[in-house]
Amino acid sequence: MPVGYPRTEAGAKAAAANYVTVSGSSSFLADKAVRHRAIRVMSSARTAADAIEEADRSAGSSGRKPAVARTGVLAAHVLGFDIHKATVHLWTTTVRGSAVGATSPQLAFRSVTVGLVWERGDWRVSSSSSGPGLVAPVDVRQTVNVAGDFVDYTAGQAVDPVVSGVVGTDGFPASYARTAAGARAAATSAAQLYGDPRFFTDSSWRHRMLAATASPDTLDSTRTDSDSTARLVVDNRGLGADGKTSDGSPLVTRTAVLGVRPVSYSEQAASVELWTASVGGIAGDDETQRPRIAFLRMTVDLVWGGGSWRTTAVTPGEPLVPSFSATEPASAAERFAEVGGVDDAPATA
Repeated sequence: MPVGYPRTEAGAKAAAANYVTVSGSSSFLADKAVRHRAIRVMSSARTAADAIEEADRSAGSSGRKPAVARTGVLAAHVLGFDIHKATVHLWTTTVRGSAVGATSPQLAFRSVTVGLVWERGDWRVSSSSSGPGLVAPVDVRQTVNVAGDFVDYTAGQAVDPVVSGVVGTDGFPASYARTAAGARAAATSAAQLYGDPRFFTDSSWRHRMLAATASPDTLDSTRTDSDSTARLVVDNRGLGADGKTSDGSPLVTRTAVLGVRPVSYSEQAASVELWTASVGGIAGDDETQRPRIAFLRMTVDLVWGGGSWRTTAVTPGEPLVPSFSATEPASAAERFAEVGGVDDAPATA
């Protein structure tokens, strides 16, 4: 279970994110021993017993346990923080269902508030509550996959992303361990950082991020390609130098990692496949540019160099799109401004 967070706001964000990710996983929902162990590790001593009772009740009332159960954190905002306690509000997307039969796993959005306390040298969950979250419609260009397409992201075939909240002096993720888990973490962070709105609207931030995460051998070409992508988004969305449209509406982009599947690994190079959910659009009055969600599988290639894993390529693959309710109303476009600011970025791995 994820442990060992820094005593910072980023550390609190990471602890909250990992808690909702783990508690939304197939193994947590289906296996009582796994569920109880996870809660004891991640919760405060005072609230663990009540949390276990509530989790068992929820798991028991959910009926058939889903073979596919993934939770991705799209945004995280610290509502309150000091060195003793913190409250973090998360916007999440969940995918749950079967990888067999005629019905594909179902998409949903949740809003989760997690209370934490600093206890036994780490952030521990003291409370958690959830309700419906902002609803972003699925990009109309994407079609739902059949249930069998999700088999690579069932329990045992892929792992949940784990974020640490540890950052270096440059503000970007600190060095990763020279392990398969370290490579998975580096790939996860790369997907999140490439999906940050600053990637498109702030060239200085983009170049510093690439210098911190990309391999020196590919940095020049990566920077050139990234600059072209950013210019295309800025031009197509009609954004000014402040990252907003002429009426002051901000660009909102977020990428959540739903699952991580290793492709290859050695001490010198690694390749990792990610299943991602990305939200992009304008949070304003123009509903034609409203934020929408798209699902993608991408492969991140990495090499070991300079004491950390560095990306050499991020290659889009085939989409993996869950089913969704066509009748569920989408949230007003302007509401997405509340999850699109710099302070709302989730913790990196």
